[in-house]
Amino acid sequence: MTLESSKVSDKTASQLTLRSADFRADINDDITSFTTLQRALLFAELSMIAYLVPSETKAAAARLGFTDTTYYNNDGSQAYSFTNDHDIVIAFRGTEPNEWNDIKADMDAKKALAETVGHVHRGFKKEVDDLWPQLEEMLVSNKQNVTKKLWFTGHSLGGAMASICAGRCLLSHIDTQPEQVHTFGSPRVGTKRYINHAKVDYFRWVNNNDIVPRTPPAWLGYRHSGQEMYLDASGKLKQFNRIERRADMWKGLVLGIKRREIDYFSDHLIDRYVEHIAGELALANA
Repeated sequence: MTLESSKVSDKTASQLTLRSADFRADINDDITSFTTLQRALLFAELSMIAYLVPSETKAAAARLGFTDTTYYNNDGSQAYSFTNDHDIVIAFRGTEPNEWNDIKADMDAKKALAETVGHVHRGFKKEVDDLWPQLEEMLVSNKQNVTKKLWFTGHSLGGAMASICAGRCLLSHIDTQPEQVHTFGSPRVGTKRYINHAKVDYFRWVNNNDIVPRTPPAWLGYRHSGQEMYLDASGKLKQFNRIERRADMWKGLVLGIKRREIDYFSDHLIDRYVEHIAGELALANA
């Protein structure tokens, strides 16, 4: 899964178009007042800016209404917490093709015993294990954080980490419980027993032919969890049956060829998720 994670790595905060700022009625509102699409756009953009260097990420997050940004990094596993008066959003950084630690985590598809029940992808679990002590300390040491709503998000590898960490947080001693998880282009993370036990309110966004959600293969025992939010070849949020879905995926491949792109990879870019979700939200607000 050594894919180009995002074009955003070549941009700065000042160059990014943060669309969610245009759709938020008041940056002082708490995220629970947002619609599902508003939350999805906000979390997609936080997942996008998580690829920036810390100073740029902090500047971009401030434009989205977050007064405090903290960067966590241990042995190549990386995440940010974005905080304001109402909310804490933990966004995990996804696969970076020039980071051996990320590639190694993606490839380590053997199963490991979960802290809860069942088994999870060993490489993804290790990434969470590396950051868990820092995140746990952040959530329990500051008494103000206990009263805030907690959200998890991430793209690609970061999505897998977000879902595992949210499940761990839900079943841990931490008083703050996860409100919701939104992931974008996330791979499968665990066995059927695991995903049936570690239940959180989870929206799993998949963009047409994005190849990463098809990994690791189901024949290895891995399953997806959460509610799938499928974006079709035109970037529209749709619910298809199996035949309609297959036809739409072929349509996406043809459109990709016309754009001289490999649809399996270009559909994985976090920029595409942001663009499509912003378009759906604009239509909903029209």
